[in-house]
Amino acid sequence: MPGFVEHQAEGVAILLWAADPSVPERLATPFFHAAAAAAMEMPVEIYFTAASVKLLVPGIAGTLRASAFHDKTVLDAMREAVSHGAVLLACTDALHANGVDPANLIPECSGRGGAVQFMARAADLRWRTLVF
Repeated sequence: MPGFVEHQAEGVAILLWAADPSVPERLATPFFHAAAAAAMEMPVEIYFTAASVKLLVPGIAGTLRASAFHDKTVLDAMREAVSHGAVLLACTDALHANGVDPANLIPECSGRGGAVQFMARAADLRWRTLVF
């Protein structure tokens, strides 16, 4: 592939901060990037913080589209990233702040991960981080 560079990163950690369900046009891009990195066989962790944790509630992401011209829902994009190996992690504090019951999350959510875990990835020079 022209211009392709072998990756040296051990993994990619993605923080969803401004990826709010009230602005669906911001929601597909993080998952497309996650799917691409995971398809390149890089470990990918997606940390849901702030209002983005609402995307992990059943019935939310499946109703959202980033564009009227795009057939996939946000849930489809999330599932595509997971199918390639991305891991979805919910911040416990964000769940609490948004009134989301941690026992009632989509099955694609792998567990909890918050500020400490994300900052550990950010401080690890072998990992790359993206914030959306």
